[in-house]
Amino acid sequence: MRYINEFREGENISGIYLCKRKQVMKTKAGKTYYSLTLQDKTGTVDGKVWDLTSAIEHFEDLNYIQIEAQITLFNNALQVNVRRARVAAEGEYDVTDYMPVTKKNVDEMYKRLLEMVDSVAEPHLNALLKSFFVEDKTIVEEFKKHSAAKAIHHAFVGGLLEHSLSVAELCEFMAGKYPIINHDLLITAALLHDIGKLKEISSFPENDYTDEGQLLGHIVMGAVMISERMDKIEGFPKKLGDELKHCILAHHGELEFGSPKKPALIEALALAHADNLDAKLESFTETIDNKNEQKGWLGFNKMFDSNIRATGE
Repeated sequence: MRYINEFREGENISGIYLCKRKQVMKTKAGKTYYSLTLQDKTGTVDGKVWDLTSAIEHFEDLNYIQIEAQITLFNNALQVNVRRARVAAEGEYDVTDYMPVTKKNVDEMYKRLLEMVDSVAEPHLNALLKSFFVEDKTIVEEFKKHSAAKAIHHAFVGGLLEHSLSVAELCEFMAGKYPIINHDLLITAALLHDIGKLKEISSFPENDYTDEGQLLGHIVMGAVMISERMDKIEGFPKKLGDELKHCILAHHGELEFGSPKKPALIEALALAHADNLDAKLESFTETIDNKNEQKGWLGFNKMFDSNIRATGE
């Protein structure tokens, strides 16, 4: 198949793609058309069905569809103008071609995560981590496969594990650099900081916000999940529990970034910076990786508030 990151303006393409989203729209003149989001493992692209003829068979969100289309350019972004479409039959496609997946080895990352769990000596925090990452097999399997976001950064299978581990490793460095930091508290908070995303974002292929996620958000949901687990661990110190929950509630750093609290502990401050750093560097990396054949400056990027490019170009 021809992957989305290989599309070029002016091409005619024929292939099977995941219809991640289908919206029925109307032009200003009142003509009905479909606005689509098409996906494969390399990314997504905007699609349009302008002419609803018999060549466009019925399909819905999350169907795999066989299309014939032309690639055009609209507002400096590629767009797929679909002329023919039908639902693809089972056996015509391999689902692994349609899910963006981490480039790293999931089993190796999980093994490293368990090493970090074992590095936490405080017995209550260790028991808490093991309740999530060792004893709860459902959580373990979901955590390995889940994304860390709907978009922006680590929005791929294995993204939650990759991001959580990266943040924990950054925190491990900070704990070694600054002895004032409580290593066990910080590592526990780092490994669990995005645990709420298991409920905030649905699994692939949908990978979208759940109703509960829209209403509550992963920060609050994660704090509740952690609090419920703490209640099942005999003798969990209240002060330690409150400090851990504070780190979770403050891990976006600023109120305007969605944190219910601003960091009041050095561990919360370290976690917020590690989380932001990993998210920003991954987003920059993904932007560079997805530039196709474009060379030099890539234009203004809203996240970084700057025109950006790769080193050496």
